[in-house]
Amino acid sequence: MKIKINLPPVPAVLLSIISVQCGAAIAKGLFPEIGAAATASLRIGLSAIILLAAFRPNITKLDAKQWKYVILYGLSLGAMNMVFYMAIERIPIGLGVTLEFVGPLLLAIFSSKKAIDFIWIVLAAIGIALIAPWTSNGLNLIGVLLALLAGGFWAAYIILGGRISKIMKGGEAVAVGMLFATLLILPFGIFSGGLNQLSPKLLGLGASLALLSSAIPFTLEINALKQLPARTFSILMSLEPAMAALAAFVFLQEYLSLTECIAVACVVIASAGSAITAKRSKV
Repeated sequence: MKIKINLPPVPAVLLSIISVQCGAAIAKGLFPEIGAAATASLRIGLSAIILLAAFRPNITKLDAKQWKYVILYGLSLGAMNMVFYMAIERIPIGLGVTLEFVGPLLLAIFSSKKAIDFIWIVLAAIGIALIAPWTSNGLNLIGVLLALLAGGFWAAYIILGGRISKIMKGGEAVAVGMLFATLLILPFGIFSGGLNQLSPKLLGLGASLALLSSAIPFTLEINALKQLPARTFSILMSLEPAMAALAAFVFLQEYLSLTECIAVACVVIASAGSAITAKRSKV
């Protein structure tokens, strides 16, 4: 039986964000056991298996245009996840998420056509700036650069996801794209040696990670991208840094400071404002 996820676009994006951050907590626990490269390979590889089994795409019927965009979509998806895991292996996850969001934020700025959209973009940017621990010392420069690079791949993923969602069914596009993402990052996982450490317990955690961090959120996002403009999707995703801070509180018992609470309010208002603006513009 094929999976169908029929949620309105805004709730779909919000549920995707929650799912990803729950998965991030699992991934953080796997790093000491098998490393970032193997964790990314396990996550994407198992996600591909789950999605291919669930949606059973008929790849023999894909035309040249569909093949072009689904391959590019899959490669950007794989690169985004691989590079991000390499980043948060070196720097705090909250900082990694915040720096990664620079990509979607810049996409929102360059895609905007209405003056009011800049209000939400600026408000989201303020929230991100407040969350980021800019005053921290001893940050790993490679980790910072990798997080920024992951942001670039994230922006590409948003653009390509929006295009592929218009010429393929959402679930099938994610399933086929995940296959190419696996082909890209699996060699890194194999050569790192981390996959040799797998046990039934770690495979179980990997399956949970695949569902929470890839299969569920990417399917939700590809369907949301079919209905939302890229700039609105980008601003909604500004909740990622806020949710990362909240996940740190829930799973790691890290309390939010007053500044972080203000940051959360900024990104929530920006996200709500962008959703309202998008809804009115379609009336």
